[in-house]
Amino acid sequence: MTQLKKRPIILGIVGDSAAGKTTLSGGLVKLIGPERVGHVCTDDYHKYDRRERKVHNITALHPDCNYLDILTLHLERLHYRQPILKPVYDHSDGSLVRPEYIEPKEFMIVEGLLGYHSATMRSFYDIKVYLDPAEDLRRLWKVKRDTAKRGYTKEQVLEEMDKREPDSQAFIRPQREHADIVVHFYTPEGVSPEEAGSHLNVRLTLRPTIPHPDLSYLWDNSRDSGIRLSLGRDTGRPVDILEIDGNVSPEQAIALEKAIWEHMPGERQLSADEFGDYYEYLGKSEVRHSDPLALTQLLLAYHLLRQYSSVDEMPFARPVAALSRVNPV
Repeated sequence: MTQLKKRPIILGIVGDSAAGKTTLSGGLVKLIGPERVGHVCTDDYHKYDRRERKVHNITALHPDCNYLDILTLHLERLHYRQPILKPVYDHSDGSLVRPEYIEPKEFMIVEGLLGYHSATMRSFYDIKVYLDPAEDLRRLWKVKRDTAKRGYTKEQVLEEMDKREPDSQAFIRPQREHADIVVHFYTPEGVSPEEAGSHLNVRLTLRPTIPHPDLSYLWDNSRDSGIRLSLGRDTGRPVDILEIDGNVSPEQAIALEKAIWEHMPGERQLSADEFGDYYEYLGKSEVRHSDPLALTQLLLAYHLLRQYSSVDEMPFARPVAALSRVNPV
């Protein structure tokens, strides 16, 4: 078993089905390196397979359909540098298969539907991200993914989304409240989701629950700029809002990339030529580049590396039992 010198830094990525969690996670693994980054999908903790969910008339989004107690224990083990025997859910046919032995790495990405459901679970994350794309985009992404990879027809996907809507509203969206960073992809004005392609805009809500890199040079940018930073409020609380347009110029994108890398602790900077090689996603049958996605991934990489640089001074989370007694939900 690999012995880590420091405790792992755990990044949570939560969002509704087809919100882009796997795409964002994959980019971070590629950027930092698969030898340093481990990955856990909370969908693997489903209590019932696809057939059983139909019998019980329950959706995968409902907490009662998931072993959240086991997920909580596994988050605790990873936090304390211990391996886990993770269950595995096969999305291709909806079955539960042989579990997977996972040793913690320097960075662990835990992504899925219900990662912030309880206060105890939330205590083990160093950075919490919530993906909140425009709903018309998410529906498009889910239809494309589930028809291509999970054996559904378009009609079945849309019917299932409608069935899941009450659970999305009751259990998934409230987790947005607990995120340090909220990521909102949306289409430019006058452009349909089908036409936007890789030119989606992104709005990053940066809450003061964690320190963010100094991007104050953006305060002077005009509204016509492709990248803007402003003060705002989110659910009544003051936040910074970083907006990146899908058609941002290469010069502006590289300037922000360099500004973020200047704050990276103990890590080499990427050259401008390398920037485009790191941040790609699979669109239809071809690999595409998206600067808003690229810069979002880079900002999250900054947070992971910054937390890791100071982990020796950071305490472990309080014991699970103590947290449960204080605030179980």
